[in-house]
Amino acid sequence: MNYSVQSGADNPRTPVEKLAYTIPETCYATGLGRTTVYDLIAKDKLRAIKAGARTLILADSIRGYLNSLAEAA
Repeated sequence: MNYSVQSGADNPRTPVEKLAYTIPETCYATGLGRTTVYDLIAKDKLRAIKAGARTLILADSIRGYLNSLAEAA
């Protein structure tokens, strides 16, 4: 059997960077607790959007917040 391996944009199974994370994914990715994530949203330090009933945190917002922590340290 011959198998060909595609790479890059031609391969539909190529992992893509996530643009937004759910609350549990945000907690897992950052190590922050659920209450802290909701508090950061309330203080406009993380940008949340709604997609139906789901709350999503934009990846750029997470990166920006973590970078601000690194700069403050």
